[in-house]
Amino acid sequence: MTVDALAALEPACTSAEALAFYDGLDPLLAEHLTGRWRGRELATGHPLDGRLAASGWYGKQFDDVDHVHPLLFSTPDGEIFPVDPRRVPLGLVDKIPPAVVSRGREALGVLRPALRTSKHRARLREVRHRGVVTAAMVYDHLPIIDVFRRVDDSTVLGMMDLRGVPQPYFFILQRD
Repeated sequence: MTVDALAALEPACTSAEALAFYDGLDPLLAEHLTGRWRGRELATGHPLDGRLAASGWYGKQFDDVDHVHPLLFSTPDGEIFPVDPRRVPLGLVDKIPPAVVSRGREALGVLRPALRTSKHRARLREVRHRGVVTAAMVYDHLPIIDVFRRVDDSTVLGMMDLRGVPQPYFFILQRD
């Protein structure tokens, strides 16, 4: 039922609809997220909508609560690799059209050595967000917290809280 309700929100909905759905979901423990997850956006009119998908964003990898790769990208030939979030120009992302971002994805194979990291750049904690204690991913070097709610055993809805941006950015993670 909940997965069907999420599917009804895709490919696009309003922020209010996404928030209402998010608020109705159960919290989850940080340990539940262990493993690699494939991501996709839930378009709500956020300035980042379309850009992560166009860039080659694959998802996230949670090795344990203290060792998280917050950004996995996929090259056009299918190689998945972790990226240091500090090397992604988040301040410019909403100013670049998705079509231009998509062309940059084609260069991921060449840019991979400059973007790739072997170091984990985030960790998981349980935080109180919107009145509920649930798992959240805290970036090491950026003012971002991704807060998660359980859709089902293999699907979670994430909400990115980026300091200075009042509208939340929503994304869906599915266990690989």
